[in-house]
Amino acid sequence: MEMITTTEALAAFCARAMAAPYVTIDTEFLRERTYWSKLCLVQMALPAEDGTTDGPAALVDPIAGEGMSLEPLYALLAHPGTVKVFHAARQDIEIFFVEGGVMPAPIFDTQVAAMVCGFGEQAAYETLVRRIAKASLDKTSRFTDWSRRPLTRAQLDYALADVTHLRVIYEHLAARLGSTGRADWVADELATLGDPATYRTLPDEAWLRIRTRSGAPRFLATVRELAKFRESYAQSRNIPRTRVIKDDALLEVASLKPATLEDLSRARLLLREARRGEVAEGLLAAVRIAQALPAEALPRADEAERDGPQVNPALADLLRVLLKARSDESGVAARLIASAADLDAIAAGRRDVAALAGWRAEVFGADALRLCKGEVGLAARGQTVRVFAVAPPG
Repeated sequence: MEMITTTEALAAFCARAMAAPYVTIDTEFLRERTYWSKLCLVQMALPAEDGTTDGPAALVDPIAGEGMSLEPLYALLAHPGTVKVFHAARQDIEIFFVEGGVMPAPIFDTQVAAMVCGFGEQAAYETLVRRIAKASLDKTSRFTDWSRRPLTRAQLDYALADVTHLRVIYEHLAARLGSTGRADWVADELATLGDPATYRTLPDEAWLRIRTRSGAPRFLATVRELAKFRESYAQSRNIPRTRVIKDDALLEVASLKPATLEDLSRARLLLREARRGEVAEGLLAAVRIAQALPAEALPRADEAERDGPQVNPALADLLRVLLKARSDESGVAARLIASAADLDAIAAGRRDVAALAGWRAEVFGADALRLCKGEVGLAARGQTVRVFAVAPPG
């Protein structure tokens, strides 16, 4: 294991990685007190080189290596000749995208691959280490504060295990995908992980993540403006959005529509810090903006969902049974094939659904459409469900 704290050492290791077919990567970070993740450690491992039984591995310490440039790492992440292998890649990719402005490519996510290869829903790294690498993980350092220095030998070993076992897991899953012809299925999922839009949080769209009970246009406009202020404020000061105002308090403020600080003080759920100063003024300004909007500028409940075909609950239940059967038969995790929202959309008559296209159509979508048309039925046989053709009437 190499501990890297200088730009020169990082550049040397990344040069070796650029000559390798792949590099396994993981990160340790903190996010409890910030909006953006604070990068604390980067782990990397390479496949075995000629004459060796185990490949080189390194820990990159941006905290101990104060002043170290991560540009060599960013160059490696963008290098097209080396596959960047992660497990549950989304958080790691977001860190590199936000901090370095780089989108790792090409990438491979062993969690996604494992879901296609029969390892169940959201296959945990520990599970893959045990089942594929035939090893075990020491979890005593799981809750480490990775920003504190010095790190103990146990903590360093724990961090390194996240990439050394990953080499065996990647090679096993890549070979399995190749033999089953499912590599394109994983590539389809990785396209989303490799899309910069996946990691951009736009304040104008922040309100869409908030669950509301009312669809009144003026109320939704107020929620939108409050959420926009909260997101912008949290991003600019690098603090968690819940430190500005929590969702339940935001909805309460949207209902109260305060015009003054005195009005705002009546909100029962508001944090003390949000009752005065910049946050309070920002909340009041957001409410004023929403109340002044003309009717045509107000957000409305989706007209297609409100006025279009309604979900057939019995059909939706049958689709769930079919999905479970096809998931068990194919070995592909059900949630990767179709979401609950996909099933409800199909049961409501929509056909512009991801579960009905590409490889998902082969595994599930084609039978789902036949089920909707009454061309096939479902029957239980022991512990399994089989699909059978239904004779046309007459």
